[in-house]
Amino acid sequence: MPHTMTRRRFAKAGAAALALAATRAQASPAGANDRVRLGFIGVGNRGRQLLQAYLRQNDIEVVALCDVDTTQMDQARRMVSAGVTTYKDFRKMLENKDIDAVVVATPEHWHALQVTLACEAGKDVYVEKPLTIVIAEGRKMVQVVRRTKRVVQVGLQSRSSEAFQKLAALVRADKIGKVTVARCYHTSNMYPNGIGKEADASPPDSLDWDMWLGPRAKQAYRKNIVPYKFRWWNLYSSQIANNGVHYLDAIRWVLGETAPASVSAHGGRFAVDDDRTIPDTMEATFEMASGRLIVFGHYEANGNPVLPRPGLEFRGTLGTVYAERDEFEIIPEKGGQFQDPKPRMEPIKFATKVRDTTENHVRNFLDCVKSRKKCNADIEDGHRSTTLAHLANIALATRSRIEWDGEREVITNNKEASALLDYTYRAPWRLPG
Repeated sequence: MPHTMTRRRFAKAGAAALALAATRAQASPAGANDRVRLGFIGVGNRGRQLLQAYLRQNDIEVVALCDVDTTQMDQARRMVSAGVTTYKDFRKMLENKDIDAVVVATPEHWHALQVTLACEAGKDVYVEKPLTIVIAEGRKMVQVVRRTKRVVQVGLQSRSSEAFQKLAALVRADKIGKVTVARCYHTSNMYPNGIGKEADASPPDSLDWDMWLGPRAKQAYRKNIVPYKFRWWNLYSSQIANNGVHYLDAIRWVLGETAPASVSAHGGRFAVDDDRTIPDTMEATFEMASGRLIVFGHYEANGNPVLPRPGLEFRGTLGTVYAERDEFEIIPEKGGQFQDPKPRMEPIKFATKVRDTTENHVRNFLDCVKSRKKCNADIEDGHRSTTLAHLANIALATRSRIEWDGEREVITNNKEASALLDYTYRAPWRLPG
């Protein structure tokens, strides 16, 4: 989860990943015809992390880089060979016939356009989470991916974790009994100043601000939007989408759930005094038709742990699980009131040897590009998990409990909430579908 994600552990995992890549190279050397030729759209913070992970694979060639900010582009270009082609407009890059697949690591208000246009251009796609900025985009993306028969991996790295794969098998086999509650939290004490306050300003010469905005409404540039802090502006992201979707996807996958039946959320800007347009405190509850609750808390005015152990919590009738991407522990339940007090199962601990799930996820994508199989985090998975985050934001925005029809993907009880499932793109942008 975010506290164990590659943003903080990338450097630490680098040596192990390089050793793993060297082992693979010795075991199965790739010839020139086996190489996957890649283009990268968005090479800021996360884009360069992914670029580093791909460069450790022995069967890729980085053909092109694209970014609307030349400062970011220059940093990425120094990581690759001198012959790489650079672009400011991703549409021009997609015309490059030498590219087999693209890696999309732009802000999420761009994902739908870039993924669908890449698929239409015959490229396979690795796209970062969250998949979309509104729910309606996700279903359109799935339809385009299926129609064009492209391979798409969404950057939900827990799907490539050996620990979570083993845990999912255990939970779905009822080894911890009926799970009635699963909980997860993102905490960071940003009090008092948060992302700060900035006046409208002229964008730096290195940045094409209008292109960065893309399909979103025209807005003045501020220093606390680009390059990283857009995650606290609801036009471009949210923390339940940015961080929470990792947790929510892992929970949904482990439990074998598809969609919630109802969603409610509470929160607001309670303590942090900054320019953000998302809450500093939020709690969302998802009720599943199968009879369980999923709870996500977003606390940015207090950073102390919520759970007794880091990561995710699954509360079963036989045992309780605490899980991170590289390990999990199952603590036996004991009978409570009027029940036999003996432990109901044996404790279980598991830890993986390879801790870099981004490395595993990148490898899975490249393997699927060659085999044409579905990836560990297919486009449908990314859409379904991102939907949970968006529904929570809609519930909070409308101060309502949302009833959700997961099969038809419609809100059944609130017209105001339904209006937030989609938005009108700024001209001339239009989503294929």
